[in-house]
Amino acid sequence: MELHNLLKYLKLFERDTALNVWHFALLSAILYLGYRQGQPKIITVSRSKIMALSHIKTLPTYHKYFKELQAMGYIRYTPSYHPGYRSEVELLF
Repeated sequence: MELHNLLKYLKLFERDTALNVWHFALLSAILYLGYRQGQPKIITVSRSKIMALSHIKTLPTYHKYFKELQAMGYIRYTPSYHPGYRSEVELLF
């Protein structure tokens, strides 16, 4: 992921009044992982890493806002149930 794409996404989030601080924290964590991985669309993730980067401490809060991001059409989550493979988040915007 390039810096100009990262800034484009952040501007998009800024305009959406339906997003709150928890949504923004999760999206920022996902974008940060994508930037570090050099991936613009499909990012490998782990719940623990997203929670740590977004400073979300409780599972109910994480699950609530992560599901809302999926329902809003910002992300598509593909879980991996294999311990050797990470789950993926696809950016849909």
